[in-house]
Amino acid sequence: MDVGKGIAFMAGQTRPLWDFEDIGDYWTRADSNVIKPIIAVPTTAGTGSETGRAGVYTNEETKEKKIIFHPKMLPSIVILDPELTLPLPKNLTAFTGMDALAHCLEAYSSNFFHPLSQGIALEGMSIVKNFLIRAYEDGNDIEARGNMLAASSMGSIAFQKGLGAIHSLSHPVGAIYNTHHGLTNAVFMPYVLKKNRKVIEEKMISLSRYLNLSEYSFDGFMYWILELRKKLSIPHTLKELINDESQIKKMSIMAKEDPSTGGNPLELDVIDFEELYHNSFNGKL
Repeated sequence: MDVGKGIAFMAGQTRPLWDFEDIGDYWTRADSNVIKPIIAVPTTAGTGSETGRAGVYTNEETKEKKIIFHPKMLPSIVILDPELTLPLPKNLTAFTGMDALAHCLEAYSSNFFHPLSQGIALEGMSIVKNFLIRAYEDGNDIEARGNMLAASSMGSIAFQKGLGAIHSLSHPVGAIYNTHHGLTNAVFMPYVLKKNRKVIEEKMISLSRYLNLSEYSFDGFMYWILELRKKLSIPHTLKELINDESQIKKMSIMAKEDPSTGGNPLELDVIDFEELYHNSFNGKL
C-alpha cells in the first residue's frame, strides 16, 4: 500500500523521494498540485497505512527506513473489505495482527497528550484480544477478519499520539535484514514492556482491567503478551530472526535516531537500545 501511495505522490515530482522525509517542513518541498488521489484497499490487517499521511520506504543504499510525509498522501477513499483478507496465510495473519497491537500499545503507553487516540488505542487492543486468535485459527472467519481490519485502522489512527522503542528497534532490523515488520515488532514487544515498566505500570494495570485479563497487573499483561505470541508461533528471540549480532552497535545508533523514539514513555539512549538488542537476541527477560 505504501508503494502505491508513494507512486501517486511521486508521479509528478521533480525532486527525489528522500527530499520529502518527515522532518520539519520538508513536505512543503513537494508540488501539491501533481499528487494523484489515492484509493486505499488493504488486503492485510496490520499497518493501517490506509489512514495515514505517510509511507515507510527503505533506502537500499544506506540501509535505513525513512518516513515520507505529505498531507495529500492520506487516501481520499478507504475500502475495508474483510473478504480480501480471507486468503492471508496464518503466519501473515499473526504478524500483521501483532503489528496492529504494537501500534495501539505504543500509542497507549506514550506520554504525549492525545485523549482521542488514547481511547482508540484502548479499544483497538480489546478487538485484537477478541479476534486475532480467531482469525489466525480460522482464516475464513469473516467476523474476525472484519474486526481485525478495524483494529488495524484504529492502530494507525491511534499512533498519531506517538510510537516508541518497539518500532525504534524494529526499523533498523527490517532495513538491514529485511525481516517482516510486524513479526519484528512482536519479538521486541515484551522486552520493551519490561524496560518501560517503571513508567507504564499504572497504565498496564488499567489496560489489563479493560481487557478483563485473569490478573489486573503489569505481570498479568506481560503474561498475556507472552501467551499470545506462543499461540501465534512468534519466536521469542531476535536470534531466531537474524542470528547475527555484528550490527547491534550500528542498529542501536539508528534506533536512537529513529522518529519513533521520541514517543517512548521512558527516555532512552544508545546504550539502552544496545541492551535491548542484546536482551532480545538472547531471550533475557
